[in-house]
Amino acid sequence: MKTLSRYVLAGLLTFVIGILVYAYLAFPAAYVNRVLRWGDADVYDYRKFPERSLEASDSPFGFSRSTDQERVRTLFESIAGVDDMDAFLAKNRTQAFLVIQDDTILYEGDYGGASRDTIVTSFSIAKSFASALIGVTIAEGHIQSVDDPITGYLPELAERDPAFGKISIRDLLMMSSGIRYAEFPFVNGDDAKTYYYPDLRQLALEETQITGVAGERFHYNNYHPLLLGMILERATGRSVAEYLEQKIWQPMGTQYPGSWSLDEVGFEKMESGINGRAIDFAKFGRLFLHNGSWDGTQILPEAWVSESTQADRTLDYDNYYYDDYIFADGKGYYKYMWWGIQRDGQRYDLIAEGNHGQFMYIVPDKNLIILRFGES
Repeated sequence: MKTLSRYVLAGLLTFVIGILVYAYLAFPAAYVNRVLRWGDADVYDYRKFPERSLEASDSPFGFSRSTDQERVRTLFESIAGVDDMDAFLAKNRTQAFLVIQDDTILYEGDYGGASRDTIVTSFSIAKSFASALIGVTIAEGHIQSVDDPITGYLPELAERDPAFGKISIRDLLMMSSGIRYAEFPFVNGDDAKTYYYPDLRQLALEETQITGVAGERFHYNNYHPLLLGMILERATGRSVAEYLEQKIWQPMGTQYPGSWSLDEVGFEKMESGINGRAIDFAKFGRLFLHNGSWDGTQILPEAWVSESTQADRTLDYDNYYYDDYIFADGKGYYKYMWWGIQRDGQRYDLIAEGNHGQFMYIVPDKNLIILRFGES
């Protein structure tokens, strides 16, 4: 029996060594080292990556503050079926919880040693910022429209496979490009590659493969924001973080500086990497509540806000969406890197969502923003 156990252990060790040899031969050592050393993504990864700064506004905007936070606590405990809202949020590793209505903070809670100036990270909430920047570039004439083929900005893709010419910017925004995406396994999975790869531009330009028809089916895919980031760079002649700072971050009255995490060659981690304070992320929600206007200044085109957040009713949901998630009842949808829930023919709620429970929930008809950032 001991001999058999030794053979089993030897076989497992040989298998693991074989996998590692394959990984180091197939991928850059820096990438494999990150996967092995850092493991799954967490909310403190922003400390590990290089970053490009986002300077705060010279004229920070301040929300009013309600003196009655008990109303939110009572409602939360009733709806969630818990006895103590703060204990529940702390137990579930929340860092920041904000409820803002009519520009008034109804509730602001910080947990687990966090405070108002604690840095939180966006994960995929960054995708909604990337989408907004596309709207700005179109308004400024850097991009003609969302129907432009992506090869007009990234001709290298067409040289590798002419089929990339059939993919539009809209297809990237809708997560329906037909580009292959497999979350697992190990270092060969696209989730790990698009998060840890040392040169994300190279990855997106050289490793992407088309396996489907553009516009035919939704498939959540982190190559899409990477490609959008390169399009933004080439269309504007600026880094994405610099463009965000100038066009959105500062104009919406951020109180604190932020940053955008980078790969090892200086390209923004478009799929996940904006870092800031919860109160400033809330201002991005306010921007969408006001149809792109900020106290009389149109930061985002009103038409873009409408187009990028309301459901596309021309789609056949049963065939377009690949699983239930929020789509099961035909009311949930995904539009230009926002999740949406249609409550009736006129009203809808918006969600920007990130890994490990980062949420920005916007209820336009209630002028309401709810944010939750946390460790898991």
